[in-house]
Amino acid sequence: MNLKKYILFLVLLVITFHTEAQKTNFSYLDVFDLQYVSDPQISPNGEWIVYRRMGFDIMKDAAVGHLWMIRSDGSQHQKLTTREVSESYPKWSPDGNRLAFSSSTAEGSEIFMYWLNSGKIAKITQLPFSPSAITWSPKGDQLAFSMNVAKPAPVFAKMPKKPKGAKWADAPRITDRLYHEADGRGYIKPGFNHIFTVPAEGGAPRQITSGDYHHRGPLSWSPDGRKLFFSGNRTPDWEYDFRNSEVYAVVVSTGDIEALTDRNGPDRSPLVSPDGKKIAYVGFEDQVQAYQVRKLYVMNIDGSNHRVISKDLDRSVSNVVWDAKSGGLYFSYDDKGNSKIAHISLNGKVNKLSDHMGGTSIGRPYAGGSFSVSKSGIIAFTQTRPAYPSELATVNVKTKKVSKLTDLNGALLNYKTLGKVEEVWYTSSVDQRDIQGWVVYPPNYDATQKYPFLVENHGGPILNYGDRFSAEMQLYAAAGYIVFYPNARGSTSYGEEFGNLLYNNYPGEDYNDVMDGVDHCIARGIAHEDQLFVTGGSAGGIMTAWMIGKNNRFEAAVVAKPVMNWISKTLVADNYFGYANSRYPGQPWENFEGYWKFSPISLVGNVETPTMVMVGMNDLRTPPSEAKQLYHALKLRKIPTVLVEIPGASHGIASRPSNLIAKIANTLAWFETYGGAVLDKE
Repeated sequence: MNLKKYILFLVLLVITFHTEAQKTNFSYLDVFDLQYVSDPQISPNGEWIVYRRMGFDIMKDAAVGHLWMIRSDGSQHQKLTTREVSESYPKWSPDGNRLAFSSSTAEGSEIFMYWLNSGKIAKITQLPFSPSAITWSPKGDQLAFSMNVAKPAPVFAKMPKKPKGAKWADAPRITDRLYHEADGRGYIKPGFNHIFTVPAEGGAPRQITSGDYHHRGPLSWSPDGRKLFFSGNRTPDWEYDFRNSEVYAVVVSTGDIEALTDRNGPDRSPLVSPDGKKIAYVGFEDQVQAYQVRKLYVMNIDGSNHRVISKDLDRSVSNVVWDAKSGGLYFSYDDKGNSKIAHISLNGKVNKLSDHMGGTSIGRPYAGGSFSVSKSGIIAFTQTRPAYPSELATVNVKTKKVSKLTDLNGALLNYKTLGKVEEVWYTSSVDQRDIQGWVVYPPNYDATQKYPFLVENHGGPILNYGDRFSAEMQLYAAAGYIVFYPNARGSTSYGEEFGNLLYNNYPGEDYNDVMDGVDHCIARGIAHEDQLFVTGGSAGGIMTAWMIGKNNRFEAAVVAKPVMNWISKTLVADNYFGYANSRYPGQPWENFEGYWKFSPISLVGNVETPTMVMVGMNDLRTPPSEAKQLYHALKLRKIPTVLVEIPGASHGIASRPSNLIAKIANTLAWFETYGGAVLDKE
């Protein structure tokens, strides 16, 4: 080694040592400094990418998103506008000269236009409700979108006229709809979503659809601009036929509607091919079971010759985009806890293009993310690894070369020591299936030391965890825990049969899958029988409650937003109508014994584990009454327990950064009380 190279080596060594010495562990307030890429939209010619840059406002305790743009070679990274309000749903015009997007105003969300050449913006609508599914017409002269149209609530009683100036109570709220409330949204005011068009240069919006039906989801124009294609359910019994939807065509000039599909099951997201000859859509024939794989279908534009082209892929298809030659489609799918982007030909040949899409679920390592494709075959997508949330990346469909364009979190995470994430596989004791999970080690892990072991069960249960960034897992690891998060049976990304093992069997052998993972880690020497802890939220809360009802091996547990009683939950939750026959046979009054058999509250007499119970006070998905059943039962049995109620929080407790922090902080404090890692009190 010559002298110059030796000196350079020493300098780099000193810099590396200094940088490593400056690093600290990931901490609570770091959550507010995280940023991530969402909804990347590449221009038709592939030169520019616009994306939604997400971050967290520490003063308002909320996620905020602004539109940014960058050249596809990574240069000229800049904010799209000077406005400091929410901006979302960017859509390029067919010629790539304009960008339509939705943005907040003092009156609500409106459609705005951005001109690429001049950089000018203008508000082109004045709408009573927020628009969604904004879609350009082929000529670029119109935009189509979906928007709510209000309906009056039912009134049954005529009240006497109150005296002038009297302050009577508010009028009763009367509901006659099957679906009338939603978690995170609350009461749903009466009304229906309809399709509208508006001139691209601004003007009066025109309602295209009619009738008391919802017209939601992605929209697609015919090449001549005469028709719009959408999915919905316009059958007379649509409220009770809620799993079903069809693909429809509506004539823009007259509003005449024609159904192009007709089967029992969801047919969604129609997309017309560039040559105007075919329509792609996703769906499945409803077998009424716990999990069914979404297939990719193609039909002629007139609705004839329906055929499935992804029949050989035992994975659910999402984010479908036609290629420029109408010879196939790009799509995403989850496989073994990792989200992929691929191309499929019309004869069903799948060609994987990239791994690691996702990173838009900051709290826990769930699937997510999206992509878009230019005419030249460049894909812009959200890329994640365990070391960072979603960044903007591109992949060339010909070479499969992936380029990461942004480093939104470098200024934070380059100076943090994160926990190493390791993939593990083990064998189920029930049926010898291979089960996948991940282990997160504490920062600066020392294999000669003994660490407490924390099991974190995922929600759903028809979802998947994977090798993606997770603020919550990193906070647990930074507190000194080895964290284990498994994809037990019922998880997606392993095929329909694996996901459907929970039908009329939940919780069931998924419990054994989790405990087999614990035993696997004990056999490896990274978990210890006297230092086991367990938590999870939603379906993970159900599993946690089930685990402590089945064994007393854990030192402490935190059961977050659980279902404790399937009979009460099923008839109280916002989605009360969706469980019968797909989760358990029949309604609760028709199958009382079956619903009770799988209710964790049935095992509460066995629980000896000190248990914290946590729930959002505005949770409509797993209502607080469910959490209180566990808390009250444990109090009556004099088992150490505490109830943590999060004010103002719905089912997604972690949607506000401070609530994410509160969730983790309370969990760790409870575990410390029962022999877990000792927390830094500063």
